Amino acid sequence: RPRSSMSPSLVFNQDGSLFAAVGSPGGSRIIGYVTKSMIGLMDWKLSMQEAVNLPHFINRNGKTDLEKGTSLAGLGAKLEAMGHRVRVRSLNSGLHGIRVTADGLDGGADRRREGTVIHLP
Repeated sequence: RPRSSMSPSLVFNQDGSLFAAVGSPGGSRIIGYVTKSMIGLMDWKLSMQEAVNLPHFINRNGKTDLEKGTSLAGLGAKLEAMGHRVRVRSLNSGLHGIRVTADGLDGGADRRREGTVIHLP
């Protein structure tokens, strides 16, 4: 039977050429993982690997999850003081992505899981 998927997500330039493809396992967290990576690529001009490496945070209409062992984990007390319910936990997404640049392909793979990028000459 057909399956629906939120991932991979494709982003195109105005001329219709491919800008990037980013995907991740993770159930309903996929939306947050992929969106955060796309913001890193497009708004903050990060490389694909830098965008994939960004620490995870997500709130799916409940508790705010902050990725354990990252700079975001320290924000828990401040968010709780503002009324958020917070969990600091492992959030291993498995993000992978490719961005098309003038110099070739720029890949990124999530080191939180089994991801590896191979650079070809």
